[in-house]
Amino acid sequence: MLPVFSGKLCHYLSIARFPSILFLGVIYVAYVLIGGLVFWKLEGWNVLQQIDQLKDKRMKLLVKYPCLGQSGLRELAEMIKSASISGLSIDSNDTADGFWKFTSSSVFAATVVTTIGYGNIIPLTTAGQIFCVFYALFGIPLNVVILNRAGKYMLAIERNFCNFLEKKIDRGKCVRISIHSLSFVTSAFLYLVVPMLLFKQYEGWTYSEAIYYCFITLSTIGFGDYVADHNPAIHYPEWYSYLMAAWIFFGMAWLAVLINHSIDLLESFNAYMRGRHGGDQQMPVDEVKGQPVKGLKAEGT
Repeated sequence: MLPVFSGKLCHYLSIARFPSILFLGVIYVAYVLIGGLVFWKLEGWNVLQQIDQLKDKRMKLLVKYPCLGQSGLRELAEMIKSASISGLSIDSNDTADGFWKFTSSSVFAATVVTTIGYGNIIPLTTAGQIFCVFYALFGIPLNVVILNRAGKYMLAIERNFCNFLEKKIDRGKCVRISIHSLSFVTSAFLYLVVPMLLFKQYEGWTYSEAIYYCFITLSTIGFGDYVADHNPAIHYPEWYSYLMAAWIFFGMAWLAVLINHSIDLLESFNAYMRGRHGGDQQMPVDEVKGQPVKGLKAEGT
């Protein structure tokens, strides 16, 4: 039993690849710290500038309306915050179309299972919060499975088309590369550029704000600073919500395929780095006998 145990232990240690894990960990930490430094330099000064502007506006407001006072200003701010959570427009006294009705509630349910979580509408009742927990607990795995299947089908259609053309044309490899490139450009145009133009027209955003919203939504980051189909002062067409739902679903499936390709590239790079270090080379081990398998090359050779 001891040789078998030692063989399994060596096998598991060889799988762990501690040097490569540490290397990736250093890259990850450095990437996060560099990102934090860049965001700090880009956004930090802007926040300080906005704070000074808000202080100046608050003083001017109190001078203009002396009867308001500090307590009245605080009550006004709380009222505006509550109105925003309830979907009430301060200007027109209208609510967002279907706010917390069936259509908007369905959109909220979709943001829960997709983990986008804009935060523009939130459950406030105890029953709603408890239901949200259990709904997400079962809905998130279901959403992951469905998106993976949809992404695989999209990729399979593309590969079958490439295989069909390879049989008809001699330069099969060039055709495959061309089809993949064309598919990427077409999908990027369909899921990023077209929605960007749509949001610019119906939401009044700039091009940079629209493309930013597209990526933040499809990647499920979902900050909630920009949310389409939510402005109570805008009357959206009936088809707008349905088109949004279809765009989010298929766009997330497409982006999941791209992210999987990126993961494959990182894994290939990790394997390449392991191959350059002799310490990572291990002979394959027979899990039953606990001995190296003869006739097989070590990994990384």
